[in-house]
Amino acid sequence: MGHNIERPKLEGNIAVGDDRQIGFAEFGDPQGRAIFWLHGTPGARRQIPSEARLFAELNHVRLIGIDRPGIGSSTPFLYGSVGEFASDLREIADVLGIDKMAVVGLSGGGPYTLGCAAAMPDRVVVAGVLGGVAPTVGPDAISGGLMTLGSFLAPVLEVAGVPIGMAAVTLIRLIRPVANSALQLYAAVSPEGDRRLLLRPEFGAMFLDDLLNGSRKQMSAPFADVVAFARPWGFRLHEVKVPVHWWHGDADHIIPFAHGEHVVSLLPDAHLHPIHGESHLAGLGRAEEILRTLLEVWDREEQTSSDA
Repeated sequence: MGHNIERPKLEGNIAVGDDRQIGFAEFGDPQGRAIFWLHGTPGARRQIPSEARLFAELNHVRLIGIDRPGIGSSTPFLYGSVGEFASDLREIADVLGIDKMAVVGLSGGGPYTLGCAAAMPDRVVVAGVLGGVAPTVGPDAISGGLMTLGSFLAPVLEVAGVPIGMAAVTLIRLIRPVANSALQLYAAVSPEGDRRLLLRPEFGAMFLDDLLNGSRKQMSAPFADVVAFARPWGFRLHEVKVPVHWWHGDADHIIPFAHGEHVVSLLPDAHLHPIHGESHLAGLGRAEEILRTLLEVWDREEQTSSDA
């Protein structure tokens, strides 16, 4: 996997809330339409496929990866609910001079994407979710999948999250010399679709860059995610009024395909894109299709509002 992946055009931290900061990485056209890309669990701001970066460059898209609290140089922070992340994204967009935006979330980034769409219908034009986590408590809940374990662990993580996060950083340091081999080993035990993706040089390079450079300072965010997902999200799915496009592998071994069907059925304006025979990382391999779809919806929304 001797593949080089291009660095972000702009990378840094933005102040949010009371004395906190969030890391971001920007790709594509600085003058283009803004699409925020929210990483999975685990992940960081550089977890954006080469295909998406290239598409952004060629199609006038300002593509921005955002760290969640407790990743990289972002201040550790536990949201009271998933929906609270939206106020951070609002502040980030304000600082970057962005009014209208699309938001995409992979896996654990999915709930935060829906929260932003629910909280900012005046600014989020369209949302995309790739194999997103579904609610596990409350009236919108569905059981099963990896969050069964997550719900069991959440009370422990609330107490032990910081030491576990520090242990994760130590693990990254230990993995660094053998990261390539470790990724190939993980690929070997993954379902066929994910294995094909992980063994493509550009995807291996992206994951390793994100792990070793994006996450390197700290990595408590995955544990904070699990705690937040196991609580009420702070909004109901029927409150998400903007169009949502949802991609999900029908052989997903982490977040069952039925969870995607369930969430889409409860969203007022949503379209499910099944990815046949593929597993959890399938959406990453459809980056161009995803971004193109979001831009087409954006064009239609603009046309509708200009006709009104």
